[in-house]
Parts: sequence; structure tokens; C-alpha cells
Amino acid sequence: MRFLGDVPPPANLSDLSRPELEALLLELFGKVSLLEGKLAEQREEIARLKGLKGRPAIKPSGMDKGTEPPKPAGPVKRRFRGKVNPFVEIKDEVIRADIPPGSVFKGYESFEVQDLVISAKATRYLRERWVTPDGTTILAPLPEGIEGHFGPELRRFVLMQYHQGQSTIPRLLGLLRSVGIAISKRQLVRLLTQNHAAFIAEAQDVLRAGLATSPYVSVDDTGARHAAKNGYCTQIGNDWFSWFGTRASKSRLNFLDLLRAGHTDYVLNGAAYAYMRAHSLSAASIALLAAAPQTQFADHAAWRAHLDHLGLGAQTVTPDPVQIATAAALWGSVQAHGFLRDAVILSDDAGQFNIGQHALCWVHAERLVHKLDTFNDQHREAQTRVRGLIWDFYPT
Repeated sequence: MRFLGDVPPPANLSDLSRPELEALLLELFGKVSLLEGKLAEQREEIARLKGLKGRPAIKPSGMDKGTEPPKPAGPVKRRFRGKVNPFVEIKDEVIRADIPPGSVFKGYESFEVQDLVISAKATRYLRERWVTPDGTTILAPLPEGIEGHFGPELRRFVLMQYHQGQSTIPRLLGLLRSVGIAISKRQLVRLLTQNHAAFIAEAQDVLRAGLATSPYVSVDDTGARHAAKNGYCTQIGNDWFSWFGTRASKSRLNFLDLLRAGHTDYVLNGAAYAYMRAHSLSAASIALLAAAPQTQFADHAAWRAHLDHLGLGAQTVTPDPVQIATAAALWGSVQAHGFLRDAVILSDDAGQFNIGQHALCWVHAERLVHKLDTFNDQHREAQTRVRGLIWDFYPT
């Protein structure tokens, strides 16, 4: 610690006289007051540079509240702990008592106990083999749900622990081996990555139902690695469903392909031609496509062959007619399957998402106002007022 005037403090304060101590104390009070004034000025300058009036009131995240039931508005009568009813079927087991001769039976006193049993079970299926008179061999089929050498309950447990329980593969492998399951790491990885056609089909059905019935969908993408390669994970959903897809690209064509929800066709219809006109495809190219009798194509190979036949693939102009026509045919397919009709696509204003009826989400709309540069008090007051109006309108 240094005093004003860079005078070092005495070695022993007890050697100072009372007047010297009072002078030293006054000097320290002056320095503290000076530092407090400089600190206040710095805080005001920081707030001014940020365009804020004092420290902003940042509310806590609503994630915890979202997992709890809403609290009633009025007063609630205190509830005491009542009887616990298990969610599984209760099995009765009679416990005998040692009684002396002459005792009178008075019924039973119930005491419920919940427990958990995790155990391994191995079944050897002896499948009958028969040979018919014509020499054909008939082998009895395995029970429904058996695929490979691990049963459906084990597969369900592995998937739940890994995806819902966020358990790592080494920990899950150790858990399975501890209860008596003979399984290798490679077999465990196969359970997590192979033979999931039913799950994929279910996810595709969820996406199709959501796109066909929702008045709006929110979309976004983020970087993700898959199969040791960098890619992009796209999210599509709203309050009723959520779907994720990982691809190598996040282009407009990729997004339109995801919106087809598994369909592979390309369709030329009113929506497709409207897309072409909105994206400045030449009238001559639109006329070529409209004059051709075929309007639906099974896959990308058939569609590209059609474009080459019309000569669009050989054109080297801007904008690229093949890219615009392909995006239009994808959008036509989306509309032809009944997806996103009269629905709004809500995004962060990324270009690949600006399709159909497009809207900007509240947070990103306000972000544009927040990023505006302000140079004087009038600018800052106007920016603060507009931001306040945006968030006042948002709760309504």
C-alpha cells in the first residue's frame, strides 16, 4: 500500500503521535473518496457506451420453471403426505407369524414396499426343423421382436440410458457387464447405430405430421460432426413437435430437401412457377419448363435428365437456371405433399430459410435494433425506446 505523495508508511504505526495519526487518516479518507469518484465516473461511461441506463435487469432462465407445474393464483391449503400408490401392479405376499396355541386370526395388516430388479436373462430357443416330402426345410420362426442375439428389452434399455440418461458408452458397457450381460464395445455400438429403421420411420412420420398440420414452424441450424466429418444439424419444430436432421450442407437446396420429409420427387406446379418468377428465372426458361408435358419426376436423376434435355444445364448465365429450377421443383414437391400450406417459416433471417411465408423471430428482430450504432444521447434514447416497444409488444 502506498500513500499520497509516494511516502512509504512507517514501520510501526504505534510510534506515531496522535496528530500524525489524524493527518494520516485524513489523507486516507481523501484518497478513498477520490477513488470512489473515479469508479462512479467509469461506471457511467461504460453504461453510456453500451447505450444502457444503469445495469439491465436480466431475468433468470425459464428452463426450471418449464419443468415444474404452474403455481395456482390463489391461496392453497397445505397438503400432507398421503398414501403412495405405485405405478405398477401390486403383488400380494403373505408373511406368516409365529403364534402360540389358542390365538385368534384377525386378518392382515398391509405394508407396501417398492423395489427395483435389474437382472440378466438368457434364453436358448430350440427352433423346430422339419423337412417336407418335397425336400423343403421349415424352420420355426423366432418370437416377434427378436433381432440378433440381444432381446428387445435390452435394446430398449441401452437406447434409453444412452440418449435419455446421457450415459457414455464406457459407463453403459460397465453397467451391462456388472449385471451379467456378455457384450463387447463393438456390439454395444451396433445396438446404438444399426437396425433403427423403425425409429427413422417414426421420426419421418412426426415430421410429416408436423409440416402438414402446423400453422408455423421454427427452423435453425448449427455446426455438427457426423461420421468424422463436419456437417450441419437442422432443427424444424414448434410447440408440438421437434425434428433434427444432420447433413453435409446447409444450403437452400438442402433445406428444401428436408422439408420434403423423405419424399424424393420433383414437382412442377403453381408453387414451383411462382418460386421461379420470384427468383428472377428468365421467362424463356420458365416457358421451356411449362411447355413440356411432364410435371412430376421420381428422383434427382430423372429431374436432371429433364433439365439437360431442355438445354437448361448448358446455360452459363446468372442466376443459374438449374439451381433456381431445382429449388422451385423441390418447393413444388413440398406443396404437392400438403406440407407448409399457408404456414409460416420462422427463422433467424438466414438466407436458406427465406421460403414461402417467412417471418423473423422476436429475438433476432430485436437484435438488429440492438446492433445499431448510436453516436449521441438522442440516438441512444431512440434505440432504447424502440427496444422497449418491441418487448412490450412481444408479451401481447
